[in-house]
Amino acid sequence: MTALGTGDPRREAGAATQYFAAQPRSADQVRTIQVRLHGRDVSVVTAAGVFSAGHVDAGTAVLLNEVPSPPAGGDLLDLGCGWGPLALSMALAPPAATVWAVDVNERARSLVRQNAAALGLLGVSAVAPDEVPPAIRFGCIWSNPPIRIGKEGLHALLLTWLPRLSPGGSAWLVVQRNLGADSLHRWLQHELAALAEVERVGSSKGYRVLRVRARLSDLTMPAGG
Repeated sequence: MTALGTGDPRREAGAATQYFAAQPRSADQVRTIQVRLHGRDVSVVTAAGVFSAGHVDAGTAVLLNEVPSPPAGGDLLDLGCGWGPLALSMALAPPAATVWAVDVNERARSLVRQNAAALGLLGVSAVAPDEVPPAIRFGCIWSNPPIRIGKEGLHALLLTWLPRLSPGGSAWLVVQRNLGADSLHRWLQHELAALAEVERVGSSKGYRVLRVRARLSDLTMPAGG
C-alpha cells in the first residue's frame, strides 16, 4: 500500500491504521470525486478513513494499466477493496461476473455498495472477509495488498486468499518496490511452489506487478498456510 504523502511518517502510520480498522475513528464525511475506470469517466463517493480517499492511488493505477480484462463470468475478487476502484473496474468489464469486494473496513464496504448502485453494477458484493462463502473459488483476483499491516499479517492474508483461485485462475498484485515487492515475489514463489506460478509481469513508477497463476490441478492449502 502506498504512503500517504504527508511527509511525516508518524502521521502516515497513524492515518494508515484506520484503513485496517473495522470502524475508522475519523468523521464519515462523504464526498464525490471524478475518476476514470475501465475507460469511463465516472463519479464515485469516498470518505476519510478509507485508503486513497481523494483519487485512484498510483499503485492501483499501475495495476489497472497492466491487467488484462477479467473473466466474463464466475466469481472475481478485489482483495482490500477500499472505496472500490478495482472492484468497480472489474464489474464494468464483464457484467456477467460476480465481483466480491472484500475489506475489513466497514466504511469502505459501504462506499463500494453506494458506488456500485450508482453505476448500475448489480454483480458487486461488498462484504467482510468472513462473509465470503468458503466454497467459492475465484477465476481472478486483483489486489493492491495492505503492505503496512506488517509482514506476518500480509503473509497470512495472501495464504488465506490466493489458494482460493480456481485452477488456471490468476491473481494480480501491485506492490511498491521499496516496500518489499521483490522479497514478496520470492516468498510467494517459495510458499506457492506446488500450487501456482509466480512471476513479475510489469514494473512502472516504482511499483511491481506480480501474477500468481494457479496450476490446472486443484489447489489445496489450509487457510492461513
